[in-house]
Amino acid sequence: MQPTRDPAVTLPDLLEVLLNKGVYLNLDLIIAVADVPLIGINLRATIAGLETMLEYGMMRNWDERTRAWVRASVSRHLPLATDEDVVARMAGGYLAQTEHGSWRPGTIYLTTHRLVAYRRDPQEILWQTPLVDIERVETRTERSIGGEERARLHVSTAGGGTHILSASEPERLHDLVRHHSSPSSDPAPRPEEAQPLAEGRMWFREGSAGKPLWRGGTGKLDAESGLTWKGALDSRPAVRLRPSEIRSVTLRSGDTPLLDTILLVRTDSGNVHLAVDDNELWAGLILQLLRRNQPEQVAAGADR
Repeated sequence: MQPTRDPAVTLPDLLEVLLNKGVYLNLDLIIAVADVPLIGINLRATIAGLETMLEYGMMRNWDERTRAWVRASVSRHLPLATDEDVVARMAGGYLAQTEHGSWRPGTIYLTTHRLVAYRRDPQEILWQTPLVDIERVETRTERSIGGEERARLHVSTAGGGTHILSASEPERLHDLVRHHSSPSSDPAPRPEEAQPLAEGRMWFREGSAGKPLWRGGTGKLDAESGLTWKGALDSRPAVRLRPSEIRSVTLRSGDTPLLDTILLVRTDSGNVHLAVDDNELWAGLILQLLRRNQPEQVAAGADR
């Protein structure tokens, strides 16, 4: 690799990537002196902000003392309950429900208990609601005062009314609120809509050769749509595999951000490498989908 420099990239850009998106490293390093190899290093590392690490299931085995330390650190900015943890944090604002309506800037926090718009200086909770009170959440594109199209988060609560939030990553916040709030926060499905067979956190490996990159996001398996994967910051799924496109599913050993097992899905156009918390469950459900849609192929040797 040759050193490169992009004058447009600054230190805040690097910090933004590290804190909100994260970086996964998988490298082999040899240190040599006078052309004599002396030290070998095999490194696997994930670097990200604490909220991002927890959001994607990293560091699950922290002991309570470590969690309490992190909780106390966050509590210096946002008061938290004893058993409350921060799921996500991002810049944003709240549209005050006054006669004329005005945006009040601050920080949007999603915790295990509530959704909060908070201002640090002076310290003030601009708006908050318990997650169990959220009945519906959706993003809507609206025109800002400056004429730009912005995605806003509309949150309907049990107390009545709809509250509008702005966020630096509205789609990500939308998905996280839906995932962590009560089931009633999702709109009631239409009769013709089938419930997904499986849905949850999933990593996708971009590039099957060279220097692959694991990206965190959400996977969904549906009897009609098949297998889809969408990154945390993607506006639409980056992976779409209809049931007719899937040829087989296999569990293989390999390095992933979660476990040492890769969920390998074979298609006519190539292999798709995935990593999930429960590889056996997802592999079994995909195999069931294959048996339902392609019984002849499974009988002929579609593997798991």
